[in-house]
Amino acid sequence: MTIDAIIIGSGIGGLVTATQLAAKGAKVLVLERYLIPGGSAGYFERQGYRFDVGASMIFGLGQNGTTNLLTRALSAVNVSQEAIADPVQIHYHLPQGLDLKVDRVYEKFLQNLIAHFRHEEQGIRRFYDECQKVFKCLNSMDLLSLEEPRYLLRVFFQHPLACLGLAKYLPQNAGDVARRYIKDPQLLKFIDMECYCWSVVPSDMTPMINAGMVFSDRHYGGVNYPKGGVGQIAQKLVEGLEKAGGQIQYQARVTKILTEQGKAVGVQLANGKVYRGKRIVSNATRWDTFTQLLPVEAMPHNEKKWQQNYQKSPSFLSLHIGVKESVLPAGTECHHIVLEDWEKMTAAEGTVFVSIPTLLDPDLAPNGYHIIHAFTPHWIDDWQELSPSEYEAKKEEAAWRIIDRLEKIFPGLDTGLDYLEVGTPRTHRRFLGRQDGTYGPIPRRKLRGLLKMPFNRTAIPELYCVGDSTFPGQGLNAVAFSGFACAHRIAVDLGF
Repeated sequence: MTIDAIIIGSGIGGLVTATQLAAKGAKVLVLERYLIPGGSAGYFERQGYRFDVGASMIFGLGQNGTTNLLTRALSAVNVSQEAIADPVQIHYHLPQGLDLKVDRVYEKFLQNLIAHFRHEEQGIRRFYDECQKVFKCLNSMDLLSLEEPRYLLRVFFQHPLACLGLAKYLPQNAGDVARRYIKDPQLLKFIDMECYCWSVVPSDMTPMINAGMVFSDRHYGGVNYPKGGVGQIAQKLVEGLEKAGGQIQYQARVTKILTEQGKAVGVQLANGKVYRGKRIVSNATRWDTFTQLLPVEAMPHNEKKWQQNYQKSPSFLSLHIGVKESVLPAGTECHHIVLEDWEKMTAAEGTVFVSIPTLLDPDLAPNGYHIIHAFTPHWIDDWQELSPSEYEAKKEEAAWRIIDRLEKIFPGLDTGLDYLEVGTPRTHRRFLGRQDGTYGPIPRRKLRGLLKMPFNRTAIPELYCVGDSTFPGQGLNAVAFSGFACAHRIAVDLGF
């Protein structure tokens, strides 16, 4: 068969590209190096526990508007995913006694925050209301490829005010907007954390469009946990892909993108097998795509420029913990963020992110137990050149440092421990095939909002990128957006 599009990697961005194209009648082949789909949105099972590989805080599974991209991606291939609404998005445990919950109800969240900063009530309302404006613009239009002129023209004629509204915010960062309204240094630190917990950079370097999306969607579509675990989203997308006539192969590690006369024409696997296709889509990181899968000396000029603007974010040290349910007091929320010192927010082991998905879906753990997934930024350089015994010892030391900090919120965690597995940046690199185990690209310095973020087409004809190295960046709903955009651009290019 003639393959219209070969997708390298079955992360959510790759799977949304594949399912969108298959739904339009294209012949699609997805090549995945691992045994199951999903990448960072995958799962693994141990001793009756089903652990999510990455974060459990999922946007995009709501039912209303146009920004519920995961729901829309699933329904495009006639599958659906049951989801459980999370009433509180995050419980923050921050320095100087800043302990507050981001309630699903917008006004309740504002009241919780204003209770800590009475003197900044007006500024708080004005900043978060401005985020709502961005979201309303996004939520009024179909989110497809910004590289497709006819689409842009159509959207502009249908929603002129929304488009002009978004254009205004494209070059802005959330921190610039926050400082227009807010003066209190601790409150500005809180907004840094609000951005950092999903963008891995402070508000000064977080695009306002992304902030508007995340800060508002949590009160609109909300955070919804997929029943059966995050890995279900990828599993369902694969089911839909195959129903629509697409194919996926596992343990199919692509080692080379093949080019002829400067155009991408196919891929070669580790076992030497070659597949040729009309379009090639890399769901690998941009670093892997342009330094591993293509000859590094042939890197296009604009990719070199991109690497000057963006660097690899840290990876994570992950603790996958099984605990007795008695450890968690009644009323414990699903998601927590822990930081004791503002100065250490972006440092290794500074901020600790905690998810307890069994509070929403008890079936993920044996009866009488909960899952706690705690993760904190770490760089791969700290984990290289260790002997096996040094590596294990270092993992154990780091894990207990984190557990000691969590004990302050969950007393008895140590004695209630039933299972512990520790993943490092090396684990992330090995299983997810991401260079240095990185979470994705972050700006090297302050950039103008989203204007420097590349779209799906690359300088190599017939080669596209999808995922967190492309507009609009990290997060499951963001990479789903990237997949919708990529599939739309390819469908137009192929005449579907």
